[in-house]
Amino acid sequence: MVPNDPRGLPAGEGLYVKIPAMAPKTKAGVALLKDLYLRMLRIRAIEEAIATRYSEQEMRCPVHLSIGQEGPAVGVCAALKVDDYVMSTHRSHAHYLGKGGALKPMLAEFYGRAAGCSVGKGGSMHLIDMKVGFLGATPIVGSTIAIATGAAFGSRLKGEKRVVVSFFGEGSTEEGVFHEAMNFAALKKLPMIYVCENNLYSVYSPLSVRQPKRPLAALAAAHGMRSLKGDGNDVVATLRLAETAVKHARSGAGPVFLELDTYRWREHCGPNYDNDIGYRTEAEFQKWKKRDPLLRSERELAAAKAFGPGEVDAAKARYQAEIDEAFAYARACPYPDPSELLTEVYAGVAAPSINGAKAAA
Repeated sequence: MVPNDPRGLPAGEGLYVKIPAMAPKTKAGVALLKDLYLRMLRIRAIEEAIATRYSEQEMRCPVHLSIGQEGPAVGVCAALKVDDYVMSTHRSHAHYLGKGGALKPMLAEFYGRAAGCSVGKGGSMHLIDMKVGFLGATPIVGSTIAIATGAAFGSRLKGEKRVVVSFFGEGSTEEGVFHEAMNFAALKKLPMIYVCENNLYSVYSPLSVRQPKRPLAALAAAHGMRSLKGDGNDVVATLRLAETAVKHARSGAGPVFLELDTYRWREHCGPNYDNDIGYRTEAEFQKWKKRDPLLRSERELAAAKAFGPGEVDAAKARYQAEIDEAFAYARACPYPDPSELLTEVYAGVAAPSINGAKAAA
């Protein structure tokens, strides 16, 4: 058994990497944690606002919230450059925001408006912001693992130095495309970083009834790539792990797999809590809530006296003002015109027509 392994699982040689805990000891360390904390705080505020407003029945798309899972998104994205690529899944809000995706187009997309980041056609599971390297998200489990691997292969062919990150949940490791992509990336030594957010559940099914007791990182290690496991709710540890992965992948040494332990607070899909329906317990939830990435950061920052009087409240007020403005913008934007049904759908290929309307290439 590996000491401090949050799963208590046996870890193969070199899989579990013990990164020093947060506890910032230097001025630079305190500043770093403060920055990461504020990024997580903003994402938390946005997600909670979505949860609160969702009952208004104006966001006509499913939402998979990232509340409780901000650590992996912020820690990994903080290790990337603007022109590095990120792809995500149905639970993509934190990854999109962590990479720098614009808030107003994101919320406009939730409301199905033409100003949305997917011109109102994708909803919350199809976010994209090419300006910051967020290539997109799709809800098909495991699908973006292959797409991201293809993007890494394309970057390699072009001689570019970017790395590509694919975020996915542990349920994706049970898809065939996961292994196909791993094999290809390892064969070609692609600049890929596969980030598995292990939150223990695939919808309502616990990992314990789906897979043998082992680190998920062992699956990727079997394909011959560097595979690391860490605590996703420790944002600084996650950043350090991601920096290690980025350095390895960018150097041409090949892909890296990161298994990051975390936990979602709300239901699989929707704004509510679901600890009372039987697949998990309130006791388990409370145990993980004590490991909240924001709460852990707050404790360390308080010990370091990192914030002045009222500084956190001022940040919360600033984020709330930004969120209120973005929601007002999204709700005021027009819906797409029906004539634009087939635009922004096909790229560079002959497009079909529906009732005489031909899609723009």
